[in-house]
Amino acid sequence: MTPTALCVYCGSSSGNHPEYVEQARAFGTEMARRGIALVYGGGKVGLMGTVADAVMAGGGRVIGVIPRQLVDLEVAHVGLSELVVVDTMHQRKTRMYELSDAFVALPGGFGTMDEMFEMLTWAQLGLHRYPCAFLDVRGYYTQLRAMMDHMVTERFVKPEQRESIWFGQDMQQLFDWMEHYEGVYTPKWIDRSSVKA
Repeated sequence: MTPTALCVYCGSSSGNHPEYVEQARAFGTEMARRGIALVYGGGKVGLMGTVADAVMAGGGRVIGVIPRQLVDLEVAHVGLSELVVVDTMHQRKTRMYELSDAFVALPGGFGTMDEMFEMLTWAQLGLHRYPCAFLDVRGYYTQLRAMMDHMVTERFVKPEQRESIWFGQDMQQLFDWMEHYEGVYTPKWIDRSSVKA
């Protein structure tokens, strides 16, 4: 499937290396070129603002979703196609999900992890079958990828569930992967037949 509205999770900071910003800008530019709308957290700062500005500069559509508290702190991006203001962080995450049909994490911190892992969990529970991917700029997600593999080894995650998540550094490969993605639900629970009584 080619996503029509891609939810991007990423940092409200820019990180400590110019490549993070460069790749965020390139990602937004490519989204606009492909006609894919951006759904994101509505901020004007950090990688969030960089992606949004790039999509807008390329003539694309950008929908920001932001809690009222952050608007009041003056971090909301006022130049978007649409800015949705909600009351809570929980409402923000739900609304971003409702507006999107694919999810990608660029480098980010606790908030990025929280939002992306909620989508991974919902996929694991069969609540959606949308593609979920990590763009591994400068190897940022290498250790996270290893941790997910360890979860499989220790039988807390099924191999099929882990394999449904894309990791990589090549942006074009990521878009191609999403275009051909076919979500298949694998029940979350490990087969209990092998568990000793």
